[in-house]
Amino acid sequence: MPADARENFLTLFGESVRAGTLVKLTLGRPRGPDASLRNLFARPVTLKSGPRLSLVWRHATRDVTKNYPAGEALAVLSPLIGGDFLDAHLFTVTENAQLECAAEGESGPGRLRLTPASAAPAAAPAHDRAKARPIAADAPWLFALGVTNRQGRPREGMAAKFRQIEKFAELLGPLLAEAGLGGDAPLAAVDMGCGKGYLTFALAAVLGPRAEVRGVETRPELVEFCNRVAAAEGLAPRLRFTAGTIAATPLEKADLVMALHACDTATDDALARGVAAGARLLMVSPCCQKELRPQLAAPPVLAGALQHGIFQERQAEFVTDALRAQLLEWAGYRTRVFEFVSTEHTAKNLMIAAVKAHPGGDESLAAPIRAFAAFYGIRRQALARQLGFALPPGA
Repeated sequence: MPADARENFLTLFGESVRAGTLVKLTLGRPRGPDASLRNLFARPVTLKSGPRLSLVWRHATRDVTKNYPAGEALAVLSPLIGGDFLDAHLFTVTENAQLECAAEGESGPGRLRLTPASAAPAAAPAHDRAKARPIAADAPWLFALGVTNRQGRPREGMAAKFRQIEKFAELLGPLLAEAGLGGDAPLAAVDMGCGKGYLTFALAAVLGPRAEVRGVETRPELVEFCNRVAAAEGLAPRLRFTAGTIAATPLEKADLVMALHACDTATDDALARGVAAGARLLMVSPCCQKELRPQLAAPPVLAGALQHGIFQERQAEFVTDALRAQLLEWAGYRTRVFEFVSTEHTAKNLMIAAVKAHPGGDESLAAPIRAFAAFYGIRRQALARQLGFALPPGA
């Protein structure tokens, strides 16, 4: 690749940082020594200590975030662009730039492409720039659902719910890109056990008109209410709600399946339905992990600690969700487990996100899963049963 292409990209990046016009930077196609590294994202943030660039290293099973002053961030990122990462996408308020570098042994020089920014928000001066929000606080559906008032401020008692909606929307974009569901291609999404539809409406708002979004809920009065709001806000029929249980709802094809706070084995039902439907992206935030607690046979070394009920409960949650994550890996998904929102907003803050990566059924992954189950005395588990994965009968 001609050296000036990379240098021109670095110049554009540096100018956008200094002028306050940077929206975000995305680095992809890693080729460094860490095989778990997937992407690196950079975006401007304003902290109590002043303006910073927030850098997020996205690994297969974890994210690492560090905040730097502008000069330090440029020093960290510059050698990585075209070095450890072969693709770089720069988004500013005026234009977008894409740098594609050729890997060693590949033909072609690589290239730099520039395009006008599409509907990017104008950047205010750094000292009073409003926080960029993936969901507009004054969205009419937020008011209709009782989350905000007409001025776009959270209603009394709804601040935590509003933050949960915002955090979900922030997480969704990078996960869609990782799953190959970004861009403008049509897709089908299903929210299993959607309740009042807060995150279902957020899903429809983020995905836009390209997506058909369906919410599934057992309570018919909530289904009727959500369909009424969707119609009133002009979101129907691409956003619709149907009555039924997760286990009994037909799901022939879906690109994205999520279930946030589905109780106990309903989370397993949603994951199994998503796998069977060929979903590229699965997102669940488990709740009420009760199924395994009666089966747990404490290993001798843990027996003393597990005489306390609170430790038994937390171990049941850990074992349940760790087993789910491992089973999804066996089923062909690259899986990450992370904190969804802070515990100050909800105690049920764990999220399992799984991106389809290979056909599944890798027997090299099966033995560790069975050893894990045997260690804790687990003989049966809902997701394992529905995926056809045999747990050790004598555990």
